[in-house]
Amino acid sequence: MSGRVEGKVAFITGAARGQGRSHAVRLAEEGADIIAVDLLEDIGTAPYPMATKEDLAETVRLVEATGRRIVARQADVRVLSQLQEAVDAGVAEFGKLDVVVAQAGILTMGTNTPQAFFDVVQVNLVGVLNTTTAAAPHLLPGASIILTGSTAALLKGSVDITGAGGLGYAHSKRHVARIGHDLASVYAAQRIRVNVIHPTNVDSGMMDNDFMYHAFRPDLDAPTREDMIPSLETKSPMGVPWLTPAEISAAVLYFASDESQWVTGQQLKLDGGQLLPVGDAGVPS
Repeated sequence: MSGRVEGKVAFITGAARGQGRSHAVRLAEEGADIIAVDLLEDIGTAPYPMATKEDLAETVRLVEATGRRIVARQADVRVLSQLQEAVDAGVAEFGKLDVVVAQAGILTMGTNTPQAFFDVVQVNLVGVLNTTTAAAPHLLPGASIILTGSTAALLKGSVDITGAGGLGYAHSKRHVARIGHDLASVYAAQRIRVNVIHPTNVDSGMMDNDFMYHAFRPDLDAPTREDMIPSLETKSPMGVPWLTPAEISAAVLYFASDESQWVTGQQLKLDGGQLLPVGDAGVPS
């Protein structure tokens, strides 16, 4: 099957690299035009680098190589006005908006300062609210909103392996899950669907850095990516250390396409069985 989102327009945050870039390219391959935004600046409490202007330019190149069009802007999801300007520019170019993918997210690490908590919540939670707010005036019946959660949202307790940032991560993703459920109720009468995807670990910059190597292999003085993988595999009943961005994009494509036109309010766990030991983990109360 091809052309599964032919003629649609998708707004994607965090699109310069990783999952966001993968989603942009996959939707473009299936016929969508893209409105892409990313911060393109570092965040002080995150010890790994954020995406760069060169990264966003590569996303533009890859999308255009599929034959589709793209409007790309530097924008901070923490600032509503910047997202509104980007969406308005894209709609002015393409004439409409059909799909929203709130992908932008961070995990701050290595510090227990309150700012680490606040930075994560501002990007991962406030950023989702700003993304949907900016998109809302342009959405018509048949539109699809796709939020990126995490298996951390569906675990009991909090994820504190990275200190205050990890606590902020679990907190923000729990609320994204709840928002997805409640927005689905708000939009149901308009036939606009809202779903949340909850990946396990994903092979991206958030995982592939020295801090995470040490977090998962504290027994080693200088652990590498390869050293971390066995530890990750033990946390999955299916023995998968992480998923690829392309595997998440397959789910994004389904929710973006008309194949899911009657699917809304779902919490899709792409977890390699990670949540099986904790029972039927669903929407946080």
